[in-house]
Amino acid sequence: MRSMYICLCNAVTDHDIRREAADGVQSFSELQARTGCSDCCGCCESMARATLAKAIEQHTLVQWPGVAA
Repeated sequence: MRSMYICLCNAVTDHDIRREAADGVQSFSELQARTGCSDCCGCCESMARATLAKAIEQHTLVQWPGVAA
């Protein structure tokens, strides 16, 4: 699967964000601290937040497939 850059300033991809969610990142501020995402110009913040939220949701569903969200 091809990655898409979410944060051009710090070269953070959607794959990077999904990996961070799988590693336990639960908040946007934690994502920023670990990747530098959206700490420069901020243009990517809304896309980064949405990507992180979706990744957390998908990771939760994979871990707990029998539990309704």
